Amino acid sequence: METMGETFARLRGAQKGRAKGAPAYSVYVNRPVGRLLAVVAYRIGLTPNQVTLVSALFTFSGIAVIAAVPPAPWSGILVWLLLALGYAWDSADGQVARLRGGGSLAGEWLDHFVDALKISALHIAVFVGLTHVEGIPTGWLAVPLVFAVVANTTFFGMILNDLLKGKRGIVSAHTEGGGGSLRSILLLPTDFGILVLSFVLWGWPVVFLVVYTLLLVACAAFLLLAAVKWFRDMGRIDAGSAT
Repeated sequence: METMGETFARLRGAQKGRAKGAPAYSVYVNRPVGRLLAVVAYRIGLTPNQVTLVSALFTFSGIAVIAAVPPAPWSGILVWLLLALGYAWDSADGQVARLRGGGSLAGEWLDHFVDALKISALHIAVFVGLTHVEGIPTGWLAVPLVFAVVANTTFFGMILNDLLKGKRGIVSAHTEGGGGSLRSILLLPTDFGILVLSFVLWGWPVVFLVVYTLLLVACAAFLLLAAVKWFRDMGRIDAGSAT
């Protein structure tokens, strides 16, 4: 039986390239933590789908705390820990699949399904959680609802891009290596890990709302710019197919 070091080495050799300009938290924090969890999960015999369910357990536990427990410093730390662990385990399922020789369509579907569910549930939970706070102007309650729309549209746009490009035999950006470090840092405000980190401030709702709103502005700006690029990319693909 291989040692843990040998499992790590084999996983490093099986790593897929990161998406160009992927946000820094995902690249430099979440993926390495996910790699450690993947090795542990593989060695105790967990399947990729079971790892996905572990991720969901942590994530939705954190979301439940947001919705059900009035904001407090301790609950904010708890939410951050639960969501951060859920995000790290989310990075681990694909790595476990590579250790086991490859993933499955069912596993990929489950992973994306859970991701889509958590994106909606997280921001709706913020909306519900804020209703527990006295003195929050009603207008602020629109922020998590708008964030839910932006986050869901961004996720759908990325998945749709991969699907449509795949139909034309074009490699997805998520399987390409490289990407500039500057862009990776600039995209930090759009990283789910940074959103998760913001819940450390959940015990101070006004401060949290300011940071949360700034993250929304960054994500909305990214979506606007990305949508223009994605549409133009599809136009170039159409033009190339027609020639």
